[in-house]
Amino acid sequence: MKLFHKLTIIVCSFIGIVISAQNNYPQNYFRNPLNIPMQLAANFGAVRSNHFHMGLDLRTNSQENLPVVAAADGYVSRIKVERYGFGNAVYITHPNGYTTVYAHLNKYFPGLEDYVKERQYKDEKWEQDINFSPSQFPVTKGQTIALSGNTGGSAGPHLHFEIRDTKTEECINPLLFGFNIPDRMAPAVSGLYWYDRRFSTYEPGANGVAVKKAGSAYTTDIIQVTSPEISFAVKATDKANQGFSLGIYQAELLLDGRLIYSFSIDKVSYDDTRYQNGCIDYIRFSRDKMSIQHLSALPGVKLKNYNSSGQNGIIHLEDDSIHSIEIILKDVNGNTSKLVTKIRYDRNSPQVTSSDKLVKPNEGKIIRTENAEIALSKNAVYDAMNFKMSENPAFNAQSISNTIVLQTSYIPVHDKYTLKIKPNRKLSSEEKNKVVMLFDYGNDRDAVKGKWSGDRVEAEFNRFGTAVLLLDENLPSVSAGWKEGALIGSSTLRLKGTAKVGDIVSFRAELDGKWLRFARVKDDFVYVFDEKCPKGSGLHTLKVTTINTAGNTNTQTFTFQR
Repeated sequence: MKLFHKLTIIVCSFIGIVISAQNNYPQNYFRNPLNIPMQLAANFGAVRSNHFHMGLDLRTNSQENLPVVAAADGYVSRIKVERYGFGNAVYITHPNGYTTVYAHLNKYFPGLEDYVKERQYKDEKWEQDINFSPSQFPVTKGQTIALSGNTGGSAGPHLHFEIRDTKTEECINPLLFGFNIPDRMAPAVSGLYWYDRRFSTYEPGANGVAVKKAGSAYTTDIIQVTSPEISFAVKATDKANQGFSLGIYQAELLLDGRLIYSFSIDKVSYDDTRYQNGCIDYIRFSRDKMSIQHLSALPGVKLKNYNSSGQNGIIHLEDDSIHSIEIILKDVNGNTSKLVTKIRYDRNSPQVTSSDKLVKPNEGKIIRTENAEIALSKNAVYDAMNFKMSENPAFNAQSISNTIVLQTSYIPVHDKYTLKIKPNRKLSSEEKNKVVMLFDYGNDRDAVKGKWSGDRVEAEFNRFGTAVLLLDENLPSVSAGWKEGALIGSSTLRLKGTAKVGDIVSFRAELDGKWLRFARVKDDFVYVFDEKCPKGSGLHTLKVTTINTAGNTNTQTFTFQR
């Protein structure tokens, strides 16, 4: 397709679908799920680690145990109790085809709390995922369903609130449903970046452009680009009226007045949410904690309901004329910011070369070193990369293999890949059962008990970094915060868990021979005293059995009085 000045736009191979009209969703059907004004700590579509934020984070004034109420009539269709993720969560299905989700709760309403507790004791299992029929727990709009909290993967007291399509389970931007959250502030732009799209967006990487405010708009000096094929990305936030840095709802990129790319975050499914890693400059996000969003589509991104332009945003320059660029950013309320600038291709710029040893999107690949092998699926990468895989000597006494270096943790992987590592010595059958694969991502670690495949250990991961086989013969343990036989005056018992390698994957507590309901709170185990251990009931024996990732089992006994 020819444009002015012989400018060519490369058309994207897939066309997204977006629902941009807010009136497609029922307005004012759902009420505020809190009894205090709605204030956002995070909005729908905000950038998170390996996913889009899938709902609204509502502030609870740094408090816990505020009443959480049903946003509309319906019935409790599901609850979850889990260590990370949502923590304690309630799902309410409504007759209009939507389901609302309320997460990080402390307690459910009395009848539901009793049901869940009874189920936990019956199953002898704290974590639960229970579905209900419409007749079991019907609720009315405004009815208290829980108390707010800080459970699961929460960094502070708040309520996570979602609206989902009941049939598809897609999460829909709750701000499209007409909630009254005043907002008169337009998004703020703090950075513009361009990429040489002859190569991967990872190499050579982003070229920063200084942005300055010009009246009510933003601008830059004329951008001299050194490639005939480029794309843009923008660093911007939506402050709303509440001080928190929220994510951008909608963006458009225009070249010489023509729309060449746009995104709008109206709905995302949990199956697709990891594609966020291909919508941002992942290197800058993981390394520098900067949220920079691409105004183009990477070839390995297959995210529905996001790009509505039908084009991939890559600009092909066939001349050295000056071309105009306009970037328009909007929030749900229509507050708008514009960045206007100009670009020119410098034909005399030095040529850049890139290695042809690539892992490419939509192509599976197996890569080997002497003692290791990685198998990447066709969906593994969003953009081409010069994949680097090497071996280093073992780093400690527990290591029983070389350390395998896989690229860098600053490059994303979309799905799980298979990694096989060969030990550097023969192992007995007993030792083989104690082998784990330890993966180091730089700022955190993960350990998996892999399975044996011939003379190698095999495991699956979905991030790059360094991996090594360890022989783990350490016992997991818990430590009590009281002396043996002590009289406990508090309302809880707390045990701190320790596993030198990996995690405690199984925990069982028995009080005087009967299972006791301990909750998992990060690395601790907490029991809130109930009728299973009344006051004045004498000396109790608490037997705790833990199992770690390698399968090592430890049983400990503690005594106390109540």
